Amino acid sequence: MELWIPITIAAAFLQNLRSALQKHLQGSLGTRGASFVRFGYGFPVAILYVLLLRYGFGYPFPAFNWTFAFWCVIGGLSQIYATIMLVHLFSLRNFAVGTAYSKTEPVQAALFGFILLGERLTPGSIAAIMVGVIGVMMISMARMPLSVRNTVSALTSRTALIGIASGAVFGISAVSYRTAALSLGGPGPVMEAAVTLACVTTFQTVFMLIWMISKDRNEIVQVVRSWRSSALVGLAGVLGSACWFTAMTLQQVAYVRALGQIELVFTFMASFFLFHERVNRMEVLGCLLIVCGILGLLFW
Repeated sequence: MELWIPITIAAAFLQNLRSALQKHLQGSLGTRGASFVRFGYGFPVAILYVLLLRYGFGYPFPAFNWTFAFWCVIGGLSQIYATIMLVHLFSLRNFAVGTAYSKTEPVQAALFGFILLGERLTPGSIAAIMVGVIGVMMISMARMPLSVRNTVSALTSRTALIGIASGAVFGISAVSYRTAALSLGGPGPVMEAAVTLACVTTFQTVFMLIWMISKDRNEIVQVVRSWRSSALVGLAGVLGSACWFTAMTLQQVAYVRALGQIELVFTFMASFFLFHERVNRMEVLGCLLIVCGILGLLFW
């Protein structure tokens, strides 16, 4: 088994854990505060991770450049706004469906990867990704009768558009991070990913702190008061990001994000067992199609 596969599965699990914790925090912190904790409580861990690699395992620091800085900023801003849209989505639909809407990301990531990096996919991989996207569409329509009109309505509703936009912006951030990490030119995927993660999360923390101070300083007070739950979000977020960054340094973004749709399996489990939300047959079938798409991606 190639190394990027278990790393991506771990990333998907940690991302689902982080999203579940953010949904729990949204009620007390609001959308912006619940989004901030992912970065604000995560960046110290990201910095410690880099220092551990440098002084514990002897990895040298890479040489920084302006291309790296540019793509870190683009990726960091994209991820902030994608996260805000996703957290807001949780208030519009249940946890599983809210997450599913953003899972059109692999197709969009493939498109951005082709445009920005010239990456190409095999016909089998494209088919597997499309099977996964059909699964996402089925989940989005699970609460209404199946018809052309309802399909158009489901995919053009405010909720769907927010979810698809979230997936698009997450796709931009993923390709940006891969571009940033590869621009370092060494000393290997683990250190490249770690340094990218540390720089991005530090930038995101500073950016969101300035934003929150200018909009509502009370949000910062609430984030500090909820430090126990918020710290768990930050820890899960930064560990998940470390896995994502490493996997995307090892493999094309579209493949990593397509395999990452296994997160929906974890999402349905969390939706049922943690939030006690009802899941119908269409949603389960959509989830199974997503899993089939993942298996097709791995074996085609």
